[in-house]
Amino acid sequence: MFDKTISFIRELYRTEEFIPLHAPVFPGNEKKYLNECIDSTFVSSVGPFVDLFEKKTSEYTGSKRAVVMVNGTEALHLSLIMAGVKQGDEVITQPLTFIATVNAISYTGAVPVFVDVDLETMGMSPDSLLEFLDTYCEVRDDGKCYNRETGNRISACVPMHTFGHPARIDSIAAICLNYNIPLIEDAAESIGSTFKGRHTGTFGRMGILSFNGNKIITTGGGGMILTDDEELGKLAKYLSTQAKVPHAWEFYHDRIGYNYRMPNINAALGVAQLENLDAFIESKRYLASCYQLFFKEAGIRFFTEPEFARSNYWLNVVMMKDLEERNDFLEETNKKGVMTRPAWTLATKLPMFQQCLSTPLPNALWLEDRVVNIPSSVLPA
Repeated sequence: MFDKTISFIRELYRTEEFIPLHAPVFPGNEKKYLNECIDSTFVSSVGPFVDLFEKKTSEYTGSKRAVVMVNGTEALHLSLIMAGVKQGDEVITQPLTFIATVNAISYTGAVPVFVDVDLETMGMSPDSLLEFLDTYCEVRDDGKCYNRETGNRISACVPMHTFGHPARIDSIAAICLNYNIPLIEDAAESIGSTFKGRHTGTFGRMGILSFNGNKIITTGGGGMILTDDEELGKLAKYLSTQAKVPHAWEFYHDRIGYNYRMPNINAALGVAQLENLDAFIESKRYLASCYQLFFKEAGIRFFTEPEFARSNYWLNVVMMKDLEERNDFLEETNKKGVMTRPAWTLATKLPMFQQCLSTPLPNALWLEDRVVNIPSSVLPA
């Protein structure tokens, strides 16, 4: 069956060469816009493509403001700062996530707290979140949520939409609202994905996107903060540009700022990529349907979009029966030039986070042993 799977993937991509997990494609105006950017000499952090990329992404996602950053990790870091996360606070997140999610929390001096994920979404479980909050936490007279056991403030909740599949984000948002916890969505992998018709990254106070080279659209490196709060949008732009007070020639900064600005040349690439995002998603959804049919006949579970969701299928997922079969599949496919990867090692197993508070994690542990990502690039024309 492994050999049949490799042959099927090669048929889809029409090559006997190495097949990467997810490669960028540039079928549109990328070179044109890059040349315009170079000809204008505005290749750094000021230029028309920065404003246009923000405007087009805001329109696409339905958010009132979109603010570009140099990458998704810094977008998440700045979002946490703007949400008021401080040293010694606790931030709830999930253990099945890319390390950037947990690193960004750590940059603020806060401590991550881990709750389980759903098997149906691979994203944060509202049930596990609610159980943790009901068991350990309370909203005090100052209106803020605290962990009764540690005395620390719960200053944010950061669910992640895993591999582009939306979590049950409406339920998570309702729980966070009830406990007065700012919700920040890590939608780094899910541009173009919706839950109940609403774009991921727009359910919380802020959401973040990533445009890394392996994402469905790329700016080489890049990220974005989404928010419906106009004041937060202005603050994000201000803080990400070194908190410089506007003036024709003076350099005056009235608070600690960050050099998180996306260069105009990256934004030019992003504008061109965004023009083809819907076409990319249609190709990837067709690929997912091909995989679904093939693996159904093969007797291997292929992960499909959760209920009420429309996924971008950024990275396609198959579930092996156990850890041994997972490892055998990874070894065979990679040996034969078809790139596959396991899920990330759970953050709770990493040395930096082993001592962090965690709920029981049966679903995350089950997924860690079985999930394999298979080639998911846009299919060749």
